Amino acid sequence: MPPITEAHVIDSIADALQFVACYHPTDFITAMADAYEREEAPGARNAIAQILTNSRMCALGKRPICQDTGVANVFVKLGVQAATDWKRPLQDIVDDAVRRAYMLDTNPLRASVVRDPFGMRKNTGDNTPAMLHVEMVSGDKLDITVSAKGGGSENKTRFAVLNPSASVADWVIETVQTLGAGWCPPGMLGIGVGGSVDKAMAMAKMSLNDPVDMADLLARGPSNPVEELRCEIYRRVNDLGIGAQGLGGLTTVLDVKVNHYPTHAASLPVALIPNCVATRHVHFTLDGSGAATFDPPDLSLWPEVTLEAAAADARRIDLDALDDATLASLEPGDTLLVSGTLYTGRDAAHKRMVETLDRGEDLPVDLRGRAIYYVGPVDPVGDEVIGPAGPTTSTRMDKFTDRVLGETGLKVMIGKAERGPEGLRAIAKHGAVYMIAVGGAAFLVSKAIKEAQPVAYEDLGMEAIYKLRVKDMPVTLAVDTKGNSIHEIGPNAWRKSA
Repeated sequence: MPPITEAHVIDSIADALQFVACYHPTDFITAMADAYEREEAPGARNAIAQILTNSRMCALGKRPICQDTGVANVFVKLGVQAATDWKRPLQDIVDDAVRRAYMLDTNPLRASVVRDPFGMRKNTGDNTPAMLHVEMVSGDKLDITVSAKGGGSENKTRFAVLNPSASVADWVIETVQTLGAGWCPPGMLGIGVGGSVDKAMAMAKMSLNDPVDMADLLARGPSNPVEELRCEIYRRVNDLGIGAQGLGGLTTVLDVKVNHYPTHAASLPVALIPNCVATRHVHFTLDGSGAATFDPPDLSLWPEVTLEAAAADARRIDLDALDDATLASLEPGDTLLVSGTLYTGRDAAHKRMVETLDRGEDLPVDLRGRAIYYVGPVDPVGDEVIGPAGPTTSTRMDKFTDRVLGETGLKVMIGKAERGPEGLRAIAKHGAVYMIAVGGAAFLVSKAIKEAQPVAYEDLGMEAIYKLRVKDMPVTLAVDTKGNSIHEIGPNAWRKSA
């Protein structure tokens, strides 16, 4: 067999990254479809419907499922007898593939990697470097798994070294209750048990690329302690009632994966890494015969879902005519369609706005009586106004909220997941409201954006402030003017007794 060339590796990984950006794995689609059929909570069912609709739209349009197109994770199992002709380190080869995939003109992916984790945190501009994991194995082939991991779920990673007699399941349940909804459930939980600190983390991350098979496991019943642990955690997490997007419901996780390894007698390392509704990965093998190819899922896999019922019951809100009476009339869980002017602003923009206020200067945009959307979109292509534009995790803005609401007159914030205590206090103090868009439905959300133009901080790239004009953008009222939150009300209503 001819050698495995650098070109084989680069072409395969570049194509894989483009592929996973636009297509959910088929087993994940099936599991989400089953969750949709089972779901009884209206808000959660509507969220899953939006996620499935968005997934099919992305498959048809070959556009990213989520605006956070993720850090490139590449897992390589290199056969010790594999013939290669590489002249460079594998990291350099893989980074060439990432660069090509994320800068593709016809479908650019959002570059989210910053070079220096301290200080300026300047974006590398091409999403390199990849997070590369290499393992030497028997054989003469190259097995590669490529995944794209978004920041919202990655940020909810947790690790602990438990007492050897402690319950792993109890620790997982206690931990999941502290994660909130920023990891965009329903998704997966990857768990690594044993080994060392780094080994446990690597096992947890790699487990998220395993097939979704919980339905089969539950049907036949567990046959070993690891399968028993998976089933126990699956049931107990879903009994928490967190539900899709944290709105309260029957399904919080679609599957639980557990990898384990021998460990020190005095230790029980446990790593927990969630994967969001934008679960994206693909596996392929290189043997020297050429680059890998990838076949899109059959469109018949997606179920028939409807968004019309939720839209028919939705209340329309004019963002250009906000008043205190309208805001005070909104209740947590209300389904809304918002239209009008909407500004964007994430972490970097909020930080810069507060620095401007500190200097006693005017902001470059007038936010009085306005709404802001926590989003960093993908670049548009063709005749698109904007690329996929789903929400980012809102708690990152909590430390700025009191200052921005108090000194700008901002009235509406739109983002993803719950607000923390600091954010809730600020919202109630200033009589503002907080709405959520569905994480994992970025392409669907972008279709409600009719105009987009940068108006401030353009040097921040995707974190610049844009002025948007939206029409019937679907959102849910998450926090009312009194500080009451659907992310507390919803799960409490659906939580099952122990």
